[in-house]
Amino acid sequence: MSSPNEPRHHGHDFEPQDAVESVVPAMPIVLPMVGAALMFLLAFIAVYLA
Repeated sequence: MSSPNEPRHHGHDFEPQDAVESVVPAMPIVLPMVGAALMFLLAFIAVYLA
């Protein structure tokens, strides 16, 4: 008898990949780039409106 905490596969040998888990490894690269682009755009808007 299997343990109740052991995952059951019901004939499938793969697990569906979570979208969040596929994006997490890229966050240390993407997040600073998006932050820099956002700061540039906000500074550009502030200079344009001044």
